[in-house]
Amino acid sequence: MSESAVSPGSAEKQPELKRVMGPGLLLLFVVGDILGTGVYALVGDVAAEVGGAAWLPFLVAFAVATITAFSYLELVTKYPQAAGAALYAHKAFGIHFITFLVAFIVMCSGITSASTASRAFAANLFTGIGVDEAPKAGVLLLALLFMAALAAINFRGVGESVKLNVVLTVIEITGLLLVILVGLWAFTGGGDVDFSRVVAFETATDKNTFLAVTAATSLAFFAMVGFEDSVNMAEETKDPVRTFPKILLTGLSIAGVVYILVSIVAVALVPVGELEKSDTPLVEVVKAGAPGLPIDTILPFITMFAVSNTALINMLMASRLIYGMARQRVLPPVLGSVHPTRRSPWVAIIFTTLIAFGLIAYVSTVASSNAISILGGTTSLLLLTVFAVVNVAVLVLRRDVRQSGGHFTTPTALPVIGFLASLYLVLPFSGRPAQQYIVAGGLVVVGILLFFLTQLINKQLGIRDAHITDPTHLGSAPD
Repeated sequence: MSESAVSPGSAEKQPELKRVMGPGLLLLFVVGDILGTGVYALVGDVAAEVGGAAWLPFLVAFAVATITAFSYLELVTKYPQAAGAALYAHKAFGIHFITFLVAFIVMCSGITSASTASRAFAANLFTGIGVDEAPKAGVLLLALLFMAALAAINFRGVGESVKLNVVLTVIEITGLLLVILVGLWAFTGGGDVDFSRVVAFETATDKNTFLAVTAATSLAFFAMVGFEDSVNMAEETKDPVRTFPKILLTGLSIAGVVYILVSIVAVALVPVGELEKSDTPLVEVVKAGAPGLPIDTILPFITMFAVSNTALINMLMASRLIYGMARQRVLPPVLGSVHPTRRSPWVAIIFTTLIAFGLIAYVSTVASSNAISILGGTTSLLLLTVFAVVNVAVLVLRRDVRQSGGHFTTPTALPVIGFLASLYLVLPFSGRPAQQYIVAGGLVVVGILLFFLTQLINKQLGIRDAHITDPTHLGSAPD
């Protein structure tokens, strides 16, 4: 991105993006963005909170995500531009620090999501090569190497391809369909299936039923995130005002149905205790449901491919957001450095990768047995905070009558419900572990310190009124 790209009037001079995504490609993008690490890695942790009724938190998470999706639909059809939540916060509140916080929290959610994927990748690789009890040090080392490999790919300047996303989405769905088909085969073939577990609601001794469901929903919500990324494709979608409402809700529904079916199959075939202990719960499911078939040797590699896609996209997004904020002088300018030959934001890539290293090392040290659930839960904590802001923004922006014609309008009650539900799932009494707040709080504090450090630097350099002038350019790659 050039210096002129950040000036207030420069957006008018930029050529428009080519509108290449019709309903089919957009649907695959939405489904592919939602499916991934969450359901592959966290079914056991969700079941640990509520027992065999693991499908219930996924259902509640689907309902909360759908309500918030209605708010995104009103905003993306009203302002069909890239940048998503940061743009909506910028337009609704006009407070530069809030815009920065929203953008930084979205960036952090990308790093925590990728870190979750790195742990899942390492666990599945050990399972795939036949190691039943993976050494903790080995999982940590492999997760760090995986993240370093992502940084190397990112440095080479890999761009997101819609056609590649189609292939990756098909592979992700194939893995989950294999699990569902194994369940159907076991159900009809007289396998060792216990349907009584599906309705067996069991909670930890220190939690009541409501608290157990909300704690599990907070974790299951990680599996539903991703739909909000689709609003960044608004400028490349044909007729977004008509296309987005139908396609986004369809994609969410497909993901919700797949998740509920997978969770039912999982608890019917494998006892909750075994699911909870495993970092590769779906592999345990196919082992139990089809012991004579080689599916259990294939699924770990499908899972690795699925989580790699999730991780790469999230680290690309995170480094570009850091780069964009540095170029608009709300983060130290060095983070906006571009490599002279690769034309990639190399300092931002190193910065985001080091944060990921720190997260992976931290959870591996303090909570190696539930590292994936802590990182996944932190991702949902960060994004639910953003969703609460978006649900307020949609109501505030209804005063913008200049943009009031022809767009999708959600019933007023839904943003209110979405805000209250998101806010509740963010607060401590929803049953979240304290470690998720420690991780999320640490990341936000780093962002705030960098923000004010940059203000001091700008003051010393005589730069006044430095702020995010145009959120639509935050995720742009260097020219």
